[in-house]
Amino acid sequence: PVGHVVLPSMTATSKTSNRRAPYAARCGGGRGGRYAACTVVVVRRFLRFVLVMAALVGVMSASLVLIGPHLITVVSAHRSDHERINLKPLAERSLIFDSFGNLQGTMTNSSDPQNRSQVPIGDIPETVKWSVIAQEDAQFYEHSGVNVRAILRAVDANLESGGVSQGGSTITQQVVKNSLVGDEESLSRKLREAFLAVELEKQMSKDEILERYLNSVYFGGGAYGVQAAAEYYFRKDVGDLNWAEGALLAALIRAPNDYDPFKNPELARRQRSLVFGRLLATERLTEDEVAFSEGIPLPTEPNPPIPPYDYFVEEVKQQLLNDPRFGLGSTPAARNRAVFEGGIRVYTTYDPDLQAKAIQARQETLPKSEDGATFEVRNPRTGEITFGTQAIASIEPSTGAVRVLVGGPGFERWQYNLATKSPGRQAGSTMKVYTLATLLEGDGNDGIEHVPSDTVSGGRCTFKFPGETKPYSLSGNTGFTTITKITQVSSNCGFMRLSQVAGVENVALMATRLGITSELYLKDGDGQPTAPPWNLTLGTMEVTPLDMAAAYAVFANDGLRNEPYLVDRIEDRNGKVIYQHQSEPERIVSQQTARLVTEILAANVTGGTGRNARISSGQPAAGKTGTTNDATDVWFVGYTPQLATAVWMGAPEGAIS
Repeated sequence: PVGHVVLPSMTATSKTSNRRAPYAARCGGGRGGRYAACTVVVVRRFLRFVLVMAALVGVMSASLVLIGPHLITVVSAHRSDHERINLKPLAERSLIFDSFGNLQGTMTNSSDPQNRSQVPIGDIPETVKWSVIAQEDAQFYEHSGVNVRAILRAVDANLESGGVSQGGSTITQQVVKNSLVGDEESLSRKLREAFLAVELEKQMSKDEILERYLNSVYFGGGAYGVQAAAEYYFRKDVGDLNWAEGALLAALIRAPNDYDPFKNPELARRQRSLVFGRLLATERLTEDEVAFSEGIPLPTEPNPPIPPYDYFVEEVKQQLLNDPRFGLGSTPAARNRAVFEGGIRVYTTYDPDLQAKAIQARQETLPKSEDGATFEVRNPRTGEITFGTQAIASIEPSTGAVRVLVGGPGFERWQYNLATKSPGRQAGSTMKVYTLATLLEGDGNDGIEHVPSDTVSGGRCTFKFPGETKPYSLSGNTGFTTITKITQVSSNCGFMRLSQVAGVENVALMATRLGITSELYLKDGDGQPTAPPWNLTLGTMEVTPLDMAAAYAVFANDGLRNEPYLVDRIEDRNGKVIYQHQSEPERIVSQQTARLVTEILAANVTGGTGRNARISSGQPAAGKTGTTNDATDVWFVGYTPQLATAVWMGAPEGAIS
């Protein structure tokens, strides 16, 4: 068949044919042709024999010269390792999944990225196992670790084929080389490799050695082991590979860069044909089966692992590396090994459907946006053009599960996560809700439990605070009216008065209990916290969208707070659960307070500043808008019983209107 390459010593017409048939065939034809062909064959075989013997003599002579003075040392070193061979666990990639079990990212060590997923020998098909054995070590199940005849035969076969058709080291020797002694080109290293290979065969079964080899060998493209290689080259599980695919993997082992089917398809096809020849010679395939497999095309597009380049996945990765509560190690070094080499499986709370809807909403609402992720902003101080964007965080109130994180315009463009990183941005009027909660809970300075129908003036106000040289004046936008109405018009003067009744420090404590983790206190010259600012209720301190969503989620959950979390479960490489999140709801405000806050914020959505957040289906929703001076930060934080969401819009570089 076209493209079928068969080794000269393997071209018998059937599996049981006389192995001298190819020689006789080359000496066929007429009288003159027969003698000429035979002469060429004899000369070629004689020259190969001379070369092989010369190489063997050279190696033996060099061995005697080099090893003579060191023989006692080498032997004693081997004896000292007797029954102490310890193969370290292979580094294995770790995977991050979403809440539906879909793969979201692969984590490997950046300095030595080993994309590996170990599989037991029973899950590796014969198409792969026997292709590798035929190519690398045909007598694997027969020798005791070292095969001298195979070394000589490899030299002969490689001279005949003009390429690397066979290797000399056994699979056991390669395991020893890769795991114990390295690949230094020295006689002492080679002898030690041979000694340890024999010893390893006494300590491990053949299948155990083969399993180690098939999971450790490098196939190119960052893929270590047959499972990662199957995914990278064929987008398949290793158990689904056919003979052509198994043969290609076997062909790649010797020189994965040279035989890369995406870069050098002709070389890859030729090397795969050599593997087919070995499979034919070892009677694993028939000539018809080889001919069929030769017709199967090579892969054309690689399938590299999904990198962890996403706001949510990156946040998970950083938590795993920094937080010992996940049980991945008590030191940063131990956690680093577990995350990048431990083969853990991390199942998160991420909801890709909700994430897609959040991104779609951003694309539909950003002002004058060309890419749906950013809009143009001019810095009034410098005159330079920069960009604005949105950050979004969504939390499930009943559990605390973080379902959405949009940290900016895209992780590849802006890696600082605007949804979670502190310092965040000024909260504006979204902070007023914590004043409401403080009043309605009854923690105010007047000792009275207030209700939404209580009245307060929203007219012009002037305040003089200790330490301030000038009074603070604000224009009012309403007269005496209810707390609900004051919220609907977001009256600054009304909430300044309410915060004085509630107590500014009480408001700060309430915000912290609800879930605001950033600093709400001013600091003295030594950096020590003193007191919250007198205008805290107007949102002058910095917060993050994730914290705001978590705090508002308490009202959606009838006053119970669940700590926001991103990691639901972690399994080790063997499937054993090593971490399982357990929600521990904590009551922050009474059910009555939570429902009264919701009543006020629902009225704000139906007839106040948050009316644009009304849900088209008619589902009730509650929320509060927030805008800082010159609209440098624009917020909406709202919720339904199922989801609490915070949206921030502004310029990542700073307060730019």
